Amino acid sequence: MSDFDWNQARAFHATAETGSLSAGARKLGLTQPTLSRQVAALEAQMGVTLFERVGKRLVLTESGHDLLDHVRAMREAADAMALAASGRSQTIAGRVSISASDGIAVHVLPDIVERIRVDAPQIVLEIVASNALSDLRRREADIAIRHVRPEQPDLIGRLVRETTASLYASPDWVARHGLPEAPVDLADACFVGFDADGRFVEHLVSVGLPVSAENFQLISENSLVVWELVKRGLGLTFMLREVAEQTPGMIRLLPELDVTSIPYWLVTHRELRTSRRIRIVYDILAEELGR
Repeated sequence: MSDFDWNQARAFHATAETGSLSAGARKLGLTQPTLSRQVAALEAQMGVTLFERVGKRLVLTESGHDLLDHVRAMREAADAMALAASGRSQTIAGRVSISASDGIAVHVLPDIVERIRVDAPQIVLEIVASNALSDLRRREADIAIRHVRPEQPDLIGRLVRETTASLYASPDWVARHGLPEAPVDLADACFVGFDADGRFVEHLVSVGLPVSAENFQLISENSLVVWELVKRGLGLTFMLREVAEQTPGMIRLLPELDVTSIPYWLVTHRELRTSRRIRIVYDILAEELGR
């Protein structure tokens, strides 16, 4: 099929992966009518129906399922080609994307970005602030700062430092409740959590705090929201030392508690390590994070 249109295949893949035309359009940066036309054109060219509408959802037909396997293979091949081409680029000018959690993106990266702008002003930096792990193999980012060791064999990970997280409260909270002298003093305290599935509760119990899910009346996956609520005296939380140190007045509670050790892993794809501009940004990140 010499006139095969890859844009139509991308439109089909995005719609199938996200489950709707609107979400697929957002993923590709297109308007919904444009995406819909591309999917319809692919159906006309292939002579098959790819989706059926069930209520408000789009469901793949049997033909759609069969075609999706081939399009996924094409997508993986295209990603591999893009990685190989980027990895062989020796020019400095261009874009480098860095993925990091929202807290790191706000409280740690700006100082490092300032140095990168001085040392390599030709590089355009894109900061992807997300608490989800970016898929480096699909070029969702060129470099990622993670708190977990990468497991994929085609990723390169470097442990650049370890930091700690401790329990903090605002001056207003301490003024109302007093300084706790022992973990048992916080048995009825309100905590601000990062998740609703109990992992944060399990962590606090593991470090010696007598808490349960009932102590968590405020929850957000966004660490900036969590920290703002704690700053306003609405509860307690564990926070990275770097974040707490940049917030004047915050009070560390129960310093005798076991501190939580948190690693900083700097991760990139093996192919991208041969890209000059990505190597420059990677090396500066490694040096600055390791201070």
